[in-house]
Amino acid sequence: MSVKIRLQRHGKKGKPFYWVVAADARSKRDGRYLEKIGTYNPNTNPATIDLNLDSAVKWLHNGAQPTDTAKAILSYKGALLKHHLDGGVRKGALTQEQADAKLAAWLEAKAGKVDAKKDGLSKAQADAKAKAFKAEQEVNAKRIAAAAQAEADAIAAAQAEEAASTEEEAPAAEENNEEAQA
Repeated sequence: MSVKIRLQRHGKKGKPFYWVVAADARSKRDGRYLEKIGTYNPNTNPATIDLNLDSAVKWLHNGAQPTDTAKAILSYKGALLKHHLDGGVRKGALTQEQADAKLAAWLEAKAGKVDAKKDGLSKAQADAKAKAFKAEQEVNAKRIAAAAQAEADAIAAAQAEEAASTEEEAPAAEENNEEAQA
């Protein structure tokens, strides 16, 4: 029986969520599996991967072949590196302590890269939010200035109308005075 390490799709339409499983190569994609190794959620940025490293390495030692996507996930989490280092330990090229130290250093560097990406994403999101807030403040200031200008124009027009009506009344009153004197 050939074993594959592959993804098993879960989640709703448009929101995939995957289990990383060791399954018989003849079984269906979402069918029966031998062991659940971890989960993969591509909906988050960066993608959330929860992987049982020891279980994945055990299946790799037993000859399981990962699919392309599963291979990328195993590589990202260090399972393939651990499998490679364990091969070196079996051949006598290095000791178990050296292999563990190399794996720990690699995992530490990888965690630093992931944290840097998360920080960069949160900083970019904060910058975009601040920029949008500043643009909104400018639009609000322009709107308030336009409303004040419109109100001032309306007051000036009302005063001009009032002055024009007072001028029309004044000559009419003078004519009334002249007729009364005659």
